[in-house]
Amino acid sequence: MVLNTFERIRALPMAYQTVMALYLCQRMVPNYELFHHVTGFGDPKPLQGALNACWDWAWQGKAVKVNFARWQEKVDDVTPSEHGHDMLGVYPAMDACTAISTLLQGLMDQNSADLVSVAKVSQASVAKFLELTEGAEMDAQERRKLLREHELAQYEIEVQQAILNYLETVAEHEPQPSQTLVRQVRDMIADEGVSNIGVSMAEE
Repeated sequence: MVLNTFERIRALPMAYQTVMALYLCQRMVPNYELFHHVTGFGDPKPLQGALNACWDWAWQGKAVKVNFARWQEKVDDVTPSEHGHDMLGVYPAMDACTAISTLLQGLMDQNSADLVSVAKVSQASVAKFLELTEGAEMDAQERRKLLREHELAQYEIEVQQAILNYLETVAEHEPQPSQTLVRQVRDMIADEGVSNIGVSMAEE
């Protein structure tokens, strides 16, 4: 039996689920940065600050103190709402905040389901983006086909499965993520260079 993406994430040790969720959240940040750049709304710093704290925590664990609830408040404070923003970019920006908030909740509660939900948020974000852009004038059947076959939708699943392959292999030999692993995963995101909906990453 072939497990689907979400079942495979559930099967990972929680420490590696955390790295997976972090990877997916980090890939969504450019969507928020672009929205902020265009509208002037909000601030990407709390999003990146929360992720930086979690990346450190991912390999150091209790050696570093992270106030997940406080970071969640900071992310919530800069989360846009579709009311008052009449533009498509608001949805991927909201999704980036939702993903990070869900990750923080999962780490606060030590709840694996929230970490799996991050992967669902990322996939749903791609689907919504496609529905609102290329799928806007399509009927239901055409839209389903679009969401199945569009390169962005396929790429999202491929990316999730590729990082899973990598983490599954490492987890077999290392019970806890190492600093080296975390650095490699962050480098993979930088090398990829685009968000889950194809927004290119801001040059650091």
